[in-house]
Amino acid sequence: MMKAMRVLFGTAAALAMGGATTLVQAAAVPATKTADQAFMQLADTYFDSYYFPTNPSLATVDGIHAYDARLEDYSRAGVDANVKALKQWEHRVAAVDPATLGERVQGDRELVLNNIRSTLLTLETIRPWQKNPDIYSSGITSSTFTLMSRKFASPETRLRALIARERLMPAALAAARKNLDNPPKIYTQIALEQLPGLVHFFQHDVPSAFTAVADADLKQQFANSNAAVIKALQDYQAWLKDDLLPRSHGDFRIGAAAFRDKLKYDEMVTLPLDRLVAIDMANLRQNQRQFAEVAKQLDPTKKPREVLAELASDYPAPDKILDTFRATFDHLTAFIRQKHIITIPSQVRPILEEPPPFMRAITFASMDTPGPYETVAREAYFNVTLPEAGWSKKRTKEFMAQFNYPVISSIAVHEAYPGHYVQFLWMHRLDDRVRKLLGSNTNAEGWAHYCEQMMLDEGLAAFEYPHDLRQQRLLRLGQLQEALLRNARFIVGIKLHTGQMTMEQAIDFFVDEGYQSRAVGEVETKRGTADPTYLYYTLGKLQILKLRADIEAKQGRDFDLMKFHDDFMQQGFAPISIVRKAMLHDD
Repeated sequence: MMKAMRVLFGTAAALAMGGATTLVQAAAVPATKTADQAFMQLADTYFDSYYFPTNPSLATVDGIHAYDARLEDYSRAGVDANVKALKQWEHRVAAVDPATLGERVQGDRELVLNNIRSTLLTLETIRPWQKNPDIYSSGITSSTFTLMSRKFASPETRLRALIARERLMPAALAAARKNLDNPPKIYTQIALEQLPGLVHFFQHDVPSAFTAVADADLKQQFANSNAAVIKALQDYQAWLKDDLLPRSHGDFRIGAAAFRDKLKYDEMVTLPLDRLVAIDMANLRQNQRQFAEVAKQLDPTKKPREVLAELASDYPAPDKILDTFRATFDHLTAFIRQKHIITIPSQVRPILEEPPPFMRAITFASMDTPGPYETVAREAYFNVTLPEAGWSKKRTKEFMAQFNYPVISSIAVHEAYPGHYVQFLWMHRLDDRVRKLLGSNTNAEGWAHYCEQMMLDEGLAAFEYPHDLRQQRLLRLGQLQEALLRNARFIVGIKLHTGQMTMEQAIDFFVDEGYQSRAVGEVETKRGTADPTYLYYTLGKLQILKLRADIEAKQGRDFDLMKFHDDFMQQGFAPISIVRKAMLHDD
């Protein structure tokens, strides 16, 4: 999983409407370099006059630091201004005739247009600003984290920006009280579950990040602004518990129509939902059959779930998890080089650490990479959620089941080598602003999930354990368990949000069909209520496998796996349909 959720709120900047006539005139001529340049100038205007000014926290993440002192406008007026501006931008971008553009810029136009339409869908139809209390409390926390996690400027400079942002945060939480209207109970519960960690974050983590600041006046300003945020969060927590929770009776389901539109805009996938369910169920059954075969090879006297129980009990001590992940890097990079899997553009390793508190309730592992335009703080962080110190032995054991040794290997492939981290390294080779900033989860998460299977198919297990067939089989079993988790997300996401499955049924599905512990099933179901299309892991993997098979069939003996992967990286994070057209010239 890459990065924290991006919150799309803000006061719409004034639109630079000049030059629209010139663009339309350029769009009337055949595809030329001039038309491509005109569209890219329009895209630049979209980013510089709307996208970044209204999403200042995202600008900080992307390495654009002109907006570090700003915060998203969470007010209803800000939402309405966003909608108005986005509709104007939709009209401007849609007016560009794609037939006048070169193939790559056609793809860029689709990325920009779909980004606009997806944001409109979120604001007008899905309406998290009205339904989800956590986007406010976790949103302002994320905005803080972006300024303290990377040292892109002096502590004093970053602290001044933080003080400016913190002074706007009580107003954001005040806006939440006005905007939230009958949210789903699960959303309010998740926000309440997160809030103690967020308060602790501002009380301890944030001050400790700026201990190097010596300016007494600046430190006092920060003490005041930070104390105000802490009080606002505590008041918000009390309001959620005493006022909002008792009247949280809303429905988290987005419905079939919005689900289809979200897939169309975010992933450029238009298959009917029942067809998608059938595709995933076929893949789930295939993975279950392979799981049973491997389990039988490991111990023919036991049922597959009994073998899985043994697998789940073999994990490192909680305080050794980060070291265990770190130790996988040498093996993975050596295998990639030996087997010519993909070009790794840099030898710098990601840094292992725990994630920020606002991410711990809904994710187990993630990769947090610097933005494409960050020039100073180039560190990438591999975040791994550890069990809480106060948990019971039973809860800790259930939680740790996901970090058994074979699954750790699979997660390291997914997050680092050659998954998210390697793809991030490739993004810095792109000379295309649209593709540096916009993309799809079926590409990013699909690639990382594809890598889990691909690496074992290419012989990773035998490379790591050349004389231990049992360990080789355990690695495959771990990969299949991760695949089944993603299969379960696919079904749960669609059926939860189209009213075909309750939350309890979703948890049972993760346990019974996805071969997960109940603790994992509960976390995954919670995530699915607010991340409906988290089917993008399996959906993207299957699209990449199909693209690879089609290219291999076309090229025959000339097919080269490393070239395929390198060529795939050169398309950025674009939806697979765009990548497919570029690599195979076939929609």
